[in-house]
Amino acid sequence: MPAHPSVAKEVVVGSGSCPRTLAVKVRDGAGPPVVWLGGFRSDMGATKALAIDAWAEATARRFVRFDYSGHGQSGGRFEDATISTWLEDAQAVISAYAEERPVLVGSSMGGWIAALVARERQRRGMPVAALVLIAPAFDFTQSLMWERFPTEIRDTLERDGVWLRPTEYGPDPVPVTLALIEDGRRHSIMGAPFDPGCPVHILQGMNDPDVPYEHALRIVGLLPKAGTVLTLMADGDHRLSRPEDIARLVAAVAETVNAG
Repeated sequence: MPAHPSVAKEVVVGSGSCPRTLAVKVRDGAGPPVVWLGGFRSDMGATKALAIDAWAEATARRFVRFDYSGHGQSGGRFEDATISTWLEDAQAVISAYAEERPVLVGSSMGGWIAALVARERQRRGMPVAALVLIAPAFDFTQSLMWERFPTEIRDTLERDGVWLRPTEYGPDPVPVTLALIEDGRRHSIMGAPFDPGCPVHILQGMNDPDVPYEHALRIVGLLPKAGTVLTLMADGDHRLSRPEDIARLVAAVAETVNAG
């Protein structure tokens, strides 16, 4: 079966005076469609996304990747967005290009977004085919940010509405807003058992300073036992972008797609 080229597309989200245009890449092919949901401040050109795209090209599979608002090639300002914004982005892209029982592959924040998409589709009787989650950062704005912030950072957020967070992943600090923290609480999913209505495979590094592996263990404890798989890499970091990590990710996606 010949591979299809990856085609640049757009999705316009929102209405009124401030619609935002999302950059999307669609590689047509056999289903179920695989959708990449990137992490906080990442984009669709990330190493893991490109590795899955290469697999999709080699196997003639349908693959969709995109940039959230304020990320990569998409419009909008990062500091104006919240979890609700990025969830709406994901839902719009999936509705436009991967509506039929997609396999959602979410990295870090993208794991949380993927789970929220799955929960909403389950409520509407349109479950996703499967979730493949890399270091899923469920509820990260609360449990991995706010609850870890010292008093001075909380005070800055409450006074100024924003804190510029230094990061090792780029030269510029990341604007963390109080709106992001408060909105994240509205999307919490770790307070009770969670059934996304599909199989879940989590890949997690045990040497991850950003999303500790204990966080993944908590998530597994909330998921149904049937259909849930956790793969731990003892020496894996947050990125999980080493050749051996990429190989495990691609194998997990391929196994999931073939099982569907």
